[in-house]
Amino acid sequence: MISPDLDARLEELAAEMESGIVAIDGPSGAGKSTVADALVAKLRCRGTGVVLIRTDDFATWDNPVAWWPELETDVLHAFIRRRDYTYRPRVWRDGVPGPGPQVWLRWEPLLVIEGVSSARQRIAKRLTYSLWLDGGPAAERLARTVARDGEESRPMLERWQQFERGWFAVDRTRERCRVLD
Repeated sequence: MISPDLDARLEELAAEMESGIVAIDGPSGAGKSTVADALVAKLRCRGTGVVLIRTDDFATWDNPVAWWPELETDVLHAFIRRRDYTYRPRVWRDGVPGPGPQVWLRWEPLLVIEGVSSARQRIAKRLTYSLWLDGGPAAERLARTVARDGEESRPMLERWQQFERGWFAVDRTRERCRVLD
């Protein structure tokens, strides 16, 4: 659920956004997906053509961020050239990720990339907007992700939180972003 203050900020952002690449980053359980969904809905209500890509479609427990070249090749290069694009989101079968069916997306003037590492240093200069959500203390965020993904995912989510703390410290992502919460 989004607070009235955050909802108003998203409305203001949606009024500014017309084209380019928007990244919504922050740690797991911070509310990035919820914010991305709300922002995309506001943009579409305004008639802005927008596509939403989630980093969860690429990341795996064993490969939290090294998949980036795949997103660049399949999505970003085509987007920058104003071409439709395709990619193969991960599909999980019996706890094992594999490439899913190909997804085709029509080019729209605004691309929103939501997820951990979406505002990474490697793309920072190409981003029109870099947004960040803190989402509260790590224990609260872990509780939210376990509630969403199931108790059996707790050990992986705990390792993920450790990884992302190191990633964000080295990448210094938050420093380049507009903090929303």
